[in-house]
Amino acid sequence: MKVKISEQRNSKTGKLETVISEINHNPEVIEKLARKLKRSCGAGGHVDKKSIIIQGSHSQKVTSILKKEGFEL
Repeated sequence: MKVKISEQRNSKTGKLETVISEINHNPEVIEKLARKLKRSCGAGGHVDKKSIIIQGSHSQKVTSILKKEGFEL
């Protein structure tokens, strides 16, 4: 399954966020993946529809975790 990883600035705070988008799974799987990513990165975040938003710049960590989980980037 292919996902997209990008970094952007939060429109309200101006801080960096790592965004994992285009996740085509049911909401329960996305929530479970979000918990795992947040715990591994030691950061907060949330799920927004079919995207996971992690606070901070964590694209390298997220990339390695998603590859281990079987996602394509």
